[in-house]
Amino acid sequence: MKNILFSALALAATTLTFTPVANAAEALPSSSIQQRRLEFLDTQTKAVENIQDARLTFLENQSKAVENVQATRLEFLDSQTKSIEDIQKVRLEQLNTQSKAIENVQEARIAFIENQTKSIEDIQKVRLEHLNTQSKAVEDIQQARLAFLENQTKAVENIHETRLEERARRNKSSLR
Repeated sequence: MKNILFSALALAATTLTFTPVANAAEALPSSSIQQRRLEFLDTQTKAVENIQDARLTFLENQSKAVENVQATRLEFLDSQTKSIEDIQKVRLEQLNTQSKAIENVQEARIAFIENQTKSIEDIQKVRLEHLNTQSKAVEDIQQARLAFLENQTKAVENIHETRLEERARRNKSSLR
C-alpha cells in the first residue's frame, strides 16, 4: 500500500516537473498551447485522482485490517470469557462435590458418635444391672450368713440351755 502511494506521488511529481518544461520548449500556436494546458491539467487531475484513489484504497485496507484485528481480538476475548466461565463452572462443581463429601463425612461422624453414645448407654445399663445383681447377691449372702449365725447362736444357746438344765438336774439329783 505504501509503495503504491509513493509510486503515485512520484508519478505526480514527475508529471508536474517535466510537463511545463516540455510545453515551454515547443513553440506551438495558442490553441495548441491551450490544448496542451488542458491536457496538462487533465494529467494533473488524473494524477491527483490516482493519488486520492491510492489513498482511499490504502485507508480502506487499513480499515479492513483494523476491523480484522478487532474481530480477532473480540474472538480472543470471547474465547477467554468462555474459558473463564468453564473454569468457574468446574471450580463450582468441585466445590459442590467437596461440600457434599464434607456433609457425608459429617453425617457419618454424627452417626458414629450416636452409635458410640448408644453403646456407652447400653454398657452403662449393663454395668448398673450387673452392680444391682452383685448388690443383691451380696445382700443374699449377708442374709444367709446372718441366718447361719442366728442358727449357730440359737444352737449355742440351746446347747447352753441344755447344759444348764443338765447341771441343774445333776445339782438337783445330787442334792437329793
